[in-house]
Amino acid sequence: MTQSDYKALKTELEEKGVKYLLPSYVDMHGASKSKMVPIAHLDRMMSGSELCTGAALDGVPQIISDEEVAAHPDPESCIVQPWQRDIAWFASDLWCEGSPFEPCSRNILKRVVAEAKAMGYTINLGMEAEFFVFRRDEDGKVLPVSKRHNLSKPAYDVPRLLENMDWLSELIDAMNELGWDVYSFDHEDGIGQFEIDFAYDDVLTTADRFVFFRRMADAIARKHGAFATFMPKPFGSYAGSGAHFNMSIADAETGKNLCVPDGADPRGCDLSEVGYQYIAGVMRHLPAISAVAAPTVNSYKRLILKGSNSGFTWAPVFQCYGDNNRTNTVRIPGGGGRVELRLVDPMCNPYLAAALTIAAGLEGIREKADPGEPHFENMYEKTPEELDRLGVKTLPRTLEEALDAFEADPLGRKVFGDKMFDAWLDYKRDEWLAYLNHVSEWEVQRYMNFY
Repeated sequence: MTQSDYKALKTELEEKGVKYLLPSYVDMHGASKSKMVPIAHLDRMMSGSELCTGAALDGVPQIISDEEVAAHPDPESCIVQPWQRDIAWFASDLWCEGSPFEPCSRNILKRVVAEAKAMGYTINLGMEAEFFVFRRDEDGKVLPVSKRHNLSKPAYDVPRLLENMDWLSELIDAMNELGWDVYSFDHEDGIGQFEIDFAYDDVLTTADRFVFFRRMADAIARKHGAFATFMPKPFGSYAGSGAHFNMSIADAETGKNLCVPDGADPRGCDLSEVGYQYIAGVMRHLPAISAVAAPTVNSYKRLILKGSNSGFTWAPVFQCYGDNNRTNTVRIPGGGGRVELRLVDPMCNPYLAAALTIAAGLEGIREKADPGEPHFENMYEKTPEELDRLGVKTLPRTLEEALDAFEADPLGRKVFGDKMFDAWLDYKRDEWLAYLNHVSEWEVQRYMNFY
């Protein structure tokens, strides 16, 4: 940006009442980090004046003696926070010693975006935002935001949706004010669970928006005496929250959706051949992708066949793809022209999850890979013997299994780079070990008085 550009941006923000700026980046979890900058110092900030010690954060792999990393804000990402209008937020890249910091999550995604562009593609992404909203009683106990009787099947329940319109309407208005074009929202399968669907965009923009959305949803819920959680499975008896990736491949010059077939699709899913090749690459690396798209111990309590009050959990379990059939992990929704990865959950770092998924898909396109035949049947009802005959494997059942797959798959290190690859594995291995060492209430109840 030139000095005149800085001046114009500063004037525009001041006219909107902005006093402070957040040049925000993320740690390995996709959690926002930043210093606050008074607007008088916008020009310095845009040049990378705000430094931080990576060693103080999870997954910004540095040692304490390393040169500090600097936040370089993306001016195109600027958002005036609708619930706090004196603050403007910028998605930022991390730099170190005068060049982009290799392990920065946003830089990792930008490298994959550049790879796609070199192949002539733009990757578009939509993310389905599912989350729970809770409140606390006078004793601090966590309760669903809805005070109504807990139905066994509360999905699409109108009374529960309407009684939450105070905070929901404020959130939807904020999203639409930002130009995100919310086209649907509902009460989901869990008590106090909601889904908000908004327009797709290029993958980097959508990842930026999802990082911002998590903060915005929680901030607005807290204004109304509640809080939002993106924990994938807060209740064992209800389905968990996903953040499905809906991906399409566009021509980088014309913007034409290359996932739309030119004629009839002989496989019956209304997808182009390049779309199937993309699926083949994703399918090849699904176990490794799991470690990043479903990144927590709790994530794998969502990825089960049954255990919901409403019956099946609707969560992906098998490494298979098909049409609008939700029992496939990779799905081509009705109308075709896009690929949905149902594995992703809302605690993912969207930059890292998208980077690994897209890199896998691009590999499939380069190699003209074949994903095999799609599945149109209810995969949930297949016996283990039938699945074995079909060659359909299950997704990793635990975080440990997913990490083993991630470590064994060369694509992870290629996409992440050595520092982030090692930092991710080390942190997540420790997380798994901490979980194994924890004595849960379930264990106490089951074993304390066993004899």
